[in-house]
Amino acid sequence: MFISCAYKFLTHLRVVKNASDHTVRNYACDLNCLKSYLESKWLQEQAVKIIYTRDAPESELDDTLLPLTNINKKVLQEFLVALMEQKTCRKTIVRRLSSLRSFFSFAMRENLITVNPIEQIDSPKLEKKIPKILTYEQVQHFFEQPDCSDLSGLRDRTILELFYSSGLRVSELSALDVADIDFQALTMKLQGKGKKERVVPITKNACDWINNYINHHERKNVQPLFLNRLGTRLTSRSIDRLFEKYLKMSGLASTITPHIIRHTIATHWLENGMDLKTIQLLLGHSSLATTTIYTQVSTKLKKKVYNEVFSC
Repeated sequence: MFISCAYKFLTHLRVVKNASDHTVRNYACDLNCLKSYLESKWLQEQAVKIIYTRDAPESELDDTLLPLTNINKKVLQEFLVALMEQKTCRKTIVRRLSSLRSFFSFAMRENLITVNPIEQIDSPKLEKKIPKILTYEQVQHFFEQPDCSDLSGLRDRTILELFYSSGLRVSELSALDVADIDFQALTMKLQGKGKKERVVPITKNACDWINNYINHHERKNVQPLFLNRLGTRLTSRSIDRLFEKYLKMSGLASTITPHIIRHTIATHWLENGMDLKTIQLLLGHSSLATTTIYTQVSTKLKKKVYNEVFSC
């Protein structure tokens, strides 16, 4: 049945694949989207939401409502049409179909179905958009917004400096511990997507900001690097909010996001001569194809190593 199989699949992602909570929630969201469509098509008003927790008791699930074997190619094609009629963006549709491919492949391996209903359904093609980037002057103005006379402002400026120094994801900034920073080697250990670890260099300037922030903060065996007012780890959402705050203060468009600033960082690296392979490793891209997009927005290519990009 669909619901019990969904729980088994999500458990498999967490336990066997070691997927992050964020990844598991995204898969659950995509499965819920299909489930809602099936309910409206088959059950009208029945609704059993898939909310995955580590100890969700299967006995609470009415597993006769949505037979897994009733989901065929035609049903999924109609689901795809429904998404398009709802004006769902193409990127979201591609992600939902990708999640369902993984789900039905799992169901096949578990012998819960004999035919994979999504096997012959193609995903919509995604346009490769050239990333928006900021100028050096816009980035500098953005960095100048935090008031470093208080601890929260000092923390925020340190986050921005570290972000620009190494092109971290917001989730990676949040997850950083003090022990992850090697001040002697000017490197830090990161846990990126899929919980893959990588070691990336930091500029001396960013290290100085980190040291300054740590020295101004009363810490007693506290592991997280960036702390909130309660002395606990600063969350990814809180970092998103501080980016929004300083972007607004600097007069930049509301459409600018941390991810766009990350695009900007990569483009600045490329313009200063850093090669694509190095940028791929620094950003934690699993494929060089993801990194290649930056060549479309860069014009001044010079071959230099990382330490030549940043004057320390």
